This record gives sequence, C-alpha cells and structure tokens, in this order.
Amino acid sequence: MARLARQEVRELDRLAIEEYGVAGVVLMENAGANAARLLEAHGISGTVVIACGRGNNGGDGFVIARHLDAAGYEVRMLLAARVESHAGDAAINLRIAERSGVPIVCLADAEEAEWRRGVAGAAWIVDALLGTGAAGPPRGAIATAIGAINSVRAALSETTTRVLAVDLPSGLDADTGETPGECVRADLTATFVAEKAGFANPAAAAFTGSVHVLGIGAPGSLLRRFGVSP
Repeated sequence: MARLARQEVRELDRLAIEEYGVAGVVLMENAGANAARLLEAHGISGTVVIACGRGNNGGDGFVIARHLDAAGYEVRMLLAARVESHAGDAAINLRIAERSGVPIVCLADAEEAEWRRGVAGAAWIVDALLGTGAAGPPRGAIATAIGAINSVRAALSETTTRVLAVDLPSGLDADTGETPGECVRADLTATFVAEKAGFANPAAAAFTGSVHVLGIGAPGSLLRRFGVSP
C-alpha cells in the first residue's frame, strides 16, 4: 500500500497544478465532492456540522457543505478563522457556500463551551480544521474546536454523533502519526490520493477510525510517479 509523506503530498499537488494544468480549485472540488459522497454512503440521519479551518482543508469542508446542502441535507459550517482571513481556493469555495445560503457561524474567538453548543446534536461532525501541512500542537481556535468535538463525541453514543476527518484527523502528524497536542478522534477518515505516512503508526488508528482513500482527479501518470495505483 502506498503511503505519502507530507512533502510528497505537497509535491503531487504542485505537479498536478503546474505540470498537468489541473487547477487547484478543481482538485479541491473533487476532494470535497468525493468526501460528501462517502458521508452519504455511511448514512446521514440528521444535521451535519462542518468545522472549518483557514487553509485548504477548510476549503474541502466548504465544498462538502455545498454538496450536502444541494442534496437536501441540513448543514451548518463553524469557522475557526474569520471570513476575511481565507484566501485562494478556500476563499473561492467559502464565497460560493455563502451565496448558496449555507448557514455559517464564525467561532474564531469563541470559548470551548460555545463550540460544544455549535456541534451538539449533530448526526455527523466533519473535521476540516487542519490538513497534512500542519505540524506541532494545534493552537488557538483550532485547539478549542478539537476539544469541543472530542468532548461532544465522548458524551454521546457513536450511533448519535459520528465524526468524519477530512484527509487526516486534525492534530495528527501526517509523517509520524504522533499527536503532540489535542487531536480529533474520528470514526471515519476520508484521506485523499493515498494514506498518509503517519497512518502506519499503530497508535494513529485510535484517531483515524476507518480510513477510506478518495481521489481528487490527479492524472494517472502522475499518481504512478508516486507509486499510487490510479
């Protein structure tokens, strides 16, 4: 099984964009759409709350929100960063979600109790806070959000609230599988292109839950250069 390190993930994305001409926003669209379909396949019986960070992982979350909203599910997004702080492809997809009327609540400066209220009662909590580029312990609003997600999940049975991590659980190091600080405990991880190197760490399974590898539309010849089967 191919597993990619943090730098390999960055390089694959760079080559897809610069060498093959696949726009980054297209890669993000494919990632989010496939994650939304995975969530639907596992059954959605109530509200989906999507916790989004400032980077591309948050952008994936915005795409997921739009697709689920379009499919008729009740969705709301909780932002761990102010709207104006988003940039690039993530900002594009945030604007689309805003114009689509998806409910958005900014909790960038909120206490953990407010985050807990935000995710309480959800059928699914989607962790789109941190991606593979994150290193070191989560800080600020991200750490607060992670604490709230884990608190709500622990207080309820798994049949009541489940957690989907986007690409990897926020707080898990993509290369080592270690957790230097707060880390989301997911029931399901939708990881893109290939499993991350850190997933080989036996301790990582307690945070990833069941791992599903999803495509993002990267060309097959590029995937094979990284040892990934299309």
